[in-house]
Amino acid sequence: MNPRHTTLLAGASVAALVIAGCGSDEPTDEVTVEAPLPTTSETTTTAVPPPPGLTGAFRVPGEPGADEDAFTYDETAVPVGSVVTVESEESDGRTTVTLTATGLAPSRDFGVHVHTQPCGRETSDAGPHYQNDVDPAATPESPSTDPAYANPQNEVWLDITTDEAGNAQASSTVEWEFRDDEANSVVLHAQRTMTAPGEAGMAGDRLACIDEDF
Repeated sequence: MNPRHTTLLAGASVAALVIAGCGSDEPTDEVTVEAPLPTTSETTTTAVPPPPGLTGAFRVPGEPGADEDAFTYDETAVPVGSVVTVESEESDGRTTVTLTATGLAPSRDFGVHVHTQPCGRETSDAGPHYQNDVDPAATPESPSTDPAYANPQNEVWLDITTDEAGNAQASSTVEWEFRDDEANSVVLHAQRTMTAPGEAGMAGDRLACIDEDF
């Protein structure tokens, strides 16, 4: 068993919050933003309070800051002061990822996925979704939208709907473990993830991103 914990806190002058998870037995980190069962997955959504953690510093792309691995792009959807925590645990060939959020925009949907590349100044820098079985038809210019590959059993989806206070929690369990160095960030999107052919896996604009080595 290999539990992981990361917490992030939105700070002043942001454009959006970004999420993180951990990949080793290390203490929970909290970041401040200144200015994205067999062959089944399990996902639940509930409101919970944020856990305590250590503080760090996020920054808006192009602005100076202490951390260069966390970028926020939309302050309206992810307000200053919001907190997101991601915990990842691998055991016996299965992986469970849990996301906890507080203080996001209230009563709205967000799509949340694990992505392949580290965050960057551009929202596209995080690359496509991580897939256990990679869609052979997908390209960097045309990410996978085939439901046979873009689905919550083959990817990690952590979609949430916030309550009136902007709080939510989601958990997903998949029947595989991440490959080394191939899952590097978590991205928060503007809407819940679609599932139909030709749009499967799509969830609107990328609102925030944080580097995470699963």
